[in-house]
Amino acid sequence: MKRLATLAAIGFLALGLAGCGDGRQVANVGVDWTGNDISIEAVADPQVEGVVCHLAYFNRSFWDRISQGDWFEDPSYSALDCSVTGPISIGNISTRPGGEEIFREGRSLIWKSLRVTRVYDAQNNALIYLAHAREVQQGSGKMSLSVIPLATEQVVWRNGAPARP
Repeated sequence: MKRLATLAAIGFLALGLAGCGDGRQVANVGVDWTGNDISIEAVADPQVEGVVCHLAYFNRSFWDRISQGDWFEDPSYSALDCSVTGPISIGNISTRPGGEEIFREGRSLIWKSLRVTRVYDAQNNALIYLAHAREVQQGSGKMSLSVIPLATEQVVWRNGAPARP
């Protein structure tokens, strides 16, 4: 009975971690007969109105988890594409070179998360969105990038445009 309670607690924790992102589920596309899916979420940037990013990532099935023996982890692979959906209104964004995280979702029980970071490229007047995995024990080179050029769009800076180099 104690083992069942422990497994139930781990299951609820895993479900909680899966819901940590602030994206909106758009689709789940089945990729094989074992139930593996590719999930697609619409990710809104909380400080930039008029831009939406679509993030696709792999969700392992119950059968794949049993056969691989790696029960609590999903792959780091992801794809990202961002587009303009209307006039762009930019709020208080970070202009630091390292950018600012706008989305995070757990990809393992403890160590790994999928993230979307926004970087403002002042020299080229563009917003760069980077999807990447963050792993505590090992870094991950798996990433995806999308760029929104601001020079060709109708843009309003709510707090005034930052100085350009």
